[in-house]
Amino acid sequence: MSNDIIQIKTITQLHELIGGAKPKHPLISIIDYAKVEMPTENFHQRFSMDFYSISLKGGECGVTYGRKHFDFEEGVMVFTTPNQTITIENNNESYSGWGMYIHPDLIRNSNLGQNINTYSFFSYNAVEALHLSDEEKAIVLNCVNNIENEYNQYIDNYSQTLLVSNLELLLNYCMRFFGRQFNTRTNHHQSIVAQFEGYLYDYFNANSLAEKGLPTVQDCAEQVNLSANYLSDLLKKETGKTAQEYIHLVLIDKAKTLLINSNLSVKEIAYDLGFEYPHYFSRIFKSKTGQTPIVYRNAN
Repeated sequence: MSNDIIQIKTITQLHELIGGAKPKHPLISIIDYAKVEMPTENFHQRFSMDFYSISLKGGECGVTYGRKHFDFEEGVMVFTTPNQTITIENNNESYSGWGMYIHPDLIRNSNLGQNINTYSFFSYNAVEALHLSDEEKAIVLNCVNNIENEYNQYIDNYSQTLLVSNLELLLNYCMRFFGRQFNTRTNHHQSIVAQFEGYLYDYFNANSLAEKGLPTVQDCAEQVNLSANYLSDLLKKETGKTAQEYIHLVLIDKAKTLLINSNLSVKEIAYDLGFEYPHYFSRIFKSKTGQTPIVYRNAN
């Protein structure tokens, strides 16, 4: 295995890499993994693709996303963004399922292209995958079949619009199914919320904000072994607030305590809370409370 990362820039290059036939469409392809015979020299090789991927995988197929290994189970969907590093671990005969690969140029001039970042699950870790029920799997497969049937047709003026529309429908269903998954895991997620809150309050009470700065969403996510997007979506579902909003909530609570119970100036409080520029602290405080720090202090 080479330590180099092979960059896959086109759908055609992907098909060549797996020994497949020429793709039917230059910007999108659905690959049946059971029909793929990956050359042995490509196993344990790292790849980075210039496109989005949506995969439903079954059997015992080991794949590494970035540095994290994941053994897929039946009915598990994983989503990746362009330039994410992937390593195929083995060539198990039970390796099955399909993968859809979408070049950004397909959606670039569409509403989906402008809103693709709202589908935050593209940035989830592999261990935060979507687990489908049989009914959900049937809906997903129907969408995928419609997309495949469309790009197998002769390309005309309507092809791209219909492909993008069906792709958007698929992603909206996946958004719904993730919502169901969050609901069914609420007990587990509440324990994660408690861990997150504990870390956040410990961080703010350690009196080292001036040195370390405000905690980032990524910092918090690492503490609970989740991706930043998954943590934020989980918190939104459980508390009504994103991770960033929650960080600001604890920040404002700490700031109020300092404003009322200390003689520190607003500038000194801002520095103590990890702000390099005090006016930024004042702006956040007013946006969250409706008052400037001075007005709040004088009113209390």
